[in-house]
This record gives sequence, structure tokens and C-alpha cells, in this order.
Amino acid sequence: MSRSRYPARQRVSYGFPPLAMPGATVLVLGSLPGAKSINACEYYANPRNAFWQIAEQHLGILPQAYAARVKKVTTRGVALWDVLAAATRSGSLDSAIEEDAVPNNFRALLHAYPTIQMICFNGAKACQLFSLFSVLTLTEQQKRIQRLTLPSTSGAHAKMSLREKAKAWEIVWKWPSAQLTR
Repeated sequence: MSRSRYPARQRVSYGFPPLAMPGATVLVLGSLPGAKSINACEYYANPRNAFWQIAEQHLGILPQAYAARVKKVTTRGVALWDVLAAATRSGSLDSAIEEDAVPNNFRALLHAYPTIQMICFNGAKACQLFSLFSVLTLTEQQKRIQRLTLPSTSGAHAKMSLREKAKAWEIVWKWPSAQLTR
């Protein structure tokens, strides 16, 4: 009997705490860390994910050590988190996230970091999940924070080249000096 006849093993995946410094102005939201990120306890740990490559194109050479990379990004005013705190999922694809997803508390995060002026979604699924689970929990002022959906940095999103993704992500690294044109 072929292995493909058996359903993929499902497990509960848990996200990480937010990475942010006081004065953060941009919040980058993924959906939920993938298996390689969870195993490494690092955001965007899958080598096929282009997030760190894109950041490096805009911030200069990033250190190899994860903590130093995070520091370089967060001192630039960019905070990282995921829409979901936990969800059942087989594998690492966003399309495999089940309906039992538990969102993070954005009302509390945006209260703790009132300088956040823009939320950037790392892919359409992150935006969809945020709209589904989180928008209604926000205060009226928090609902007015600008939102922008960017192309996913996931290796599974191969429709765009690294150069095209980096160009789209430019707004993250230039905010607030850049003007939104979308």
C-alpha cells in the first residue's frame, strides 16, 4: 500500500512571542511558524524562506547569529509576530491550517507598542487570518492602523522572483519615510 493513501500526520503548532523594541513603527505578521522554524525556535528559519535575504538587501549584511539578526531588524523599528498563537496543521503550508486556530492578542500588543503605524502581512493567508480572527477585537484607533499585504517570503510562493519580492518589501525597511502607493 502506498504511503500517500494515509492522511498526513496532524499536530498542534505553537507560535513564538513577538519580537519588538519600544518605538517599533512596522509590524510584520506571518501566519504561523513552519516546522523548521519551530524546531529551530527562530522566525523564518527555513532556508527556502526569503525573509532574511530580503532584509539583508535593505539593511546590509546581517549577522549569522539569529539574536544579532533580530536585533538589527528590531532596532530598525520593525517588529515580528504571527497572526496565530496555535493551530492544528499537517506539515508547514498555510493551506493546511485547520479551523481550530487560536489568534494572538493584537489589541494588547498594539496597546503595548502604540507607535506601530503599519501592519504588513507576509502573504495573503496572514492577512486573511488577521481579518477573520483579529480585526473585531481591536479598538477603533487600532483599526485605523494602515495595513498592507506583501508577497509571501515562503519558498512555497515561487510565483515571484527574489528581486520582485524584495522590491515589494522595500516599504517595510523605508517606513515611515516611504509613501504608500498601493
